[in-house]
Amino acid sequence: MKEKMQAIGDAMLNGFMKFASLKALVALKDGFILTMPATLIGSLFLLIANLPFTGYADFMAKTFGDNWNIALNQVSTATFNILAIIVAVGIGYAYARNEKCDGISSGLLSLVTFFIVSPSSMDISIDPKTIDIATDATKNAKDVAVSGVFVQNWTGSNGIISAIIMGLIVGWIYTACIKHDVKIKMPDSVPQGVTNAFSALIPGLIVITGSSILYHVCKVFGGVSLTELIFKVLQIPLQSLTDTWAGAIIIALLISMLFWCGIHGANVVSGVVTPLLTANTLVNQSLLDKGIYPSKANGGHYLTPQVIDCFVKFSGVGLTVGLLIAALLFARSKQLREVSKLSIVPGIFGINEPVIFGLPIVFNPIMLIPFVVTPLCAMILMYGCLSVGFIQPFGAVQVPWTTPPIISGFILGGWKCALLQVIIAAMAVAIYYPFVKMQDKIYLEQEAEAESAE
Repeated sequence: MKEKMQAIGDAMLNGFMKFASLKALVALKDGFILTMPATLIGSLFLLIANLPFTGYADFMAKTFGDNWNIALNQVSTATFNILAIIVAVGIGYAYARNEKCDGISSGLLSLVTFFIVSPSSMDISIDPKTIDIATDATKNAKDVAVSGVFVQNWTGSNGIISAIIMGLIVGWIYTACIKHDVKIKMPDSVPQGVTNAFSALIPGLIVITGSSILYHVCKVFGGVSLTELIFKVLQIPLQSLTDTWAGAIIIALLISMLFWCGIHGANVVSGVVTPLLTANTLVNQSLLDKGIYPSKANGGHYLTPQVIDCFVKFSGVGLTVGLLIAALLFARSKQLREVSKLSIVPGIFGINEPVIFGLPIVFNPIMLIPFVVTPLCAMILMYGCLSVGFIQPFGAVQVPWTTPPIISGFILGGWKCALLQVIIAAMAVAIYYPFVKMQDKIYLEQEAEAESAE
């Protein structure tokens, strides 16, 4: 029976490892990492424009004038509203780079194909009385189609899934062509940059032709672009799925379970859900910009990257700060106390590998339950607070994942979020405490045996 369970466990672990190493998943993760400079810098400017202090906006308006935040909002708009563009380039680049091909060419081709399959016109409402010149076609029109534009609705949150798909497809086709010599070859004396440009011509012709056909088919038979179709068919249902009690619980469980098995669960799960959660934040921010409180009723979302990074794993996966505090307060074994002393400072900044592999927690049956249950309880608490309105769903403001708790909570949502982090930390200590005592007892016995043997 034990051997059978071991075989099942090994099979599951091998399956997770294979899934984590999929080329598409690795490219997706690496591509989204490239969005960090834009999102973090954009968050900084957005935060300055919306600091959570009573009377802050009035003070700034009196000091610098009513338009004091124009440049700040311009930066946040120019970063968050082009995330789909960055994603398309980043994933196409990462896929080719990971395959030892020219990433720049692949990334640029991904960008071109994303623009081809996305809307290039928009309907706007006009009042002919407010313009000096009106054609016969517009004199009585209320809605006019403006062409030759890239609509920020689709270069931002609404286009992220389309950008991911285009980046992955282009990366795969480009690398396949290059590796199978489906390219224009140049003499060795030609500079590498020129060689790469000519090598990209045939794969570029393939992906651009294919994307133009897709756009034509979607427009003729569906009346929408491929990006709009993907948004309606895939992105909306997937965002709704991630933004439920069940989705929140599954995400929290998978991250912890995979990490306990020695797989970086946060990276594996984030590769799948981060695009959706990022889209959730941008939807919330668009509502906040209009002065609307984000809620399920008006299309807002509760589950966002901030919930995961700053509340469910603010000291690393498993909320191991609870283990470390409990060990420093109550443990008597040298091993547990020394590991905790070395791990507490990195843990405050979200780095918990020292305790994960130093205690260890990986494949440690005693630590499995608290390692999984603690972040699960944190997720349930956070989702409940968001659902009842104790805290406002998060917009685009993000903080670096290394920001210590309480500080990150206060930046995101003032004293309420800081208080929630304190409550979660205390809860983590309480959950870990009995298991720390069990582990401490084992280590004390081992240390006593070692001393007697000497």
